[in-house]
Amino acid sequence: MMSQAVSAVSQQQISTSLKRELYWLACLGAGALVIGGILLSLVWRWQGALQWLPQAGLIWSFVCYQTSRRLDLNRPDLEAALYRGLGWGNRLTMLRAWMIAATGGFLFQPWPDGPVTAWLPGIIYFAAAVLDRVDGYVARRSGRSSLLGGELDTLSDALGLAVASLLAYGYGQVHWSYLSVGLAYYAFHGGILWRKAQDLPVYPLPPSMQRRAWAGFQMGFLVVALWPLFYPPLTSTAGFAFMLPVLIGFVIDWLIASGHIDREAESVGRRFRRLTDFSQTVLQPALRIVIVVLLSVLIVQSGLPVTADNNITWFSVMATGGFVLTAVSILLGIAGRCFGLLLIALSGWYYSGNPMQAVDDVLFCCVVWSMLLGSGRFSLWQEDEHWINRYDGA
Repeated sequence: MMSQAVSAVSQQQISTSLKRELYWLACLGAGALVIGGILLSLVWRWQGALQWLPQAGLIWSFVCYQTSRRLDLNRPDLEAALYRGLGWGNRLTMLRAWMIAATGGFLFQPWPDGPVTAWLPGIIYFAAAVLDRVDGYVARRSGRSSLLGGELDTLSDALGLAVASLLAYGYGQVHWSYLSVGLAYYAFHGGILWRKAQDLPVYPLPPSMQRRAWAGFQMGFLVVALWPLFYPPLTSTAGFAFMLPVLIGFVIDWLIASGHIDREAESVGRRFRRLTDFSQTVLQPALRIVIVVLLSVLIVQSGLPVTADNNITWFSVMATGGFVLTAVSILLGIAGRCFGLLLIALSGWYYSGNPMQAVDDVLFCCVVWSMLLGSGRFSLWQEDEHWINRYDGA
């Protein structure tokens, strides 16, 4: 009994220490936002900086509030004792959330002009996206993986997608329908809360590496959409291509969580395995073939070398070689996702100076879907998929 009492007091002290650490992190983040607002007023218009500060501060307050509600999860499992500090993994996740708040400060304002300020929203969100890969690695390598870290990671991912998608729409980079990607997480969890309030059962989702990989691809797309490099219709088409599989995934997850699909049933599991086999054996290889055929049509219509502005330069010659290399690699299934990403970059360069026709929309969507799904069966080398799906530091 004495040992249990001492342990309870110790856990209470640790809880108080965690609250104190979060308080100082919140103050540090708020102070950094104030400094950021002052610097922004010097390089941008002061009215924009004046609007940026309270918006970013409101989002940062939301992050800190959500973190405070979850401090009791700063442990490896529910039966374990609390960690004495947040740990560097969680601190990096908080830094990532702070960067998302800073990105949100640009909402409901015109895209900053100028050679430097125009890049600021995209660069800040890019830094947040990079940290998404780093924070989990640090937590695992330091042996401080926690339930809190998983919760904060999900919170930051959802908040980042909501902020960045709304900002990209505000800048005219995506169609309004893409906002559904940012709202999907909140709609899903709102539905879960509603079912619990109605005493309806909520079923757990099976683990899926695809969700994590697709969230990373969404962040990558939004980073590029927030850079002053590419514009509609290219970014609108890309937004549709990235959006469709994610929304389908959310619908399936909701059907599982609400019990409309019994994932534990053998017949359902058999159907999912058949669907997976069909995708890997038929759909994904077919996408590779369609990409090569449509890309060949594009090259023939454009002529050699492929140019973006009818001026033949050393870059257009190299880009033509890049198109050929990506076509061969995708067809053979050699690092299909990496070469799909390269093909997207080359296509962005090409369409920056050439109009997009219907066949170009189909080609671009097929490339994105092939990159999201993978190259499937009959592929010669797929080590890039292992890197995408692995947990760094595990």
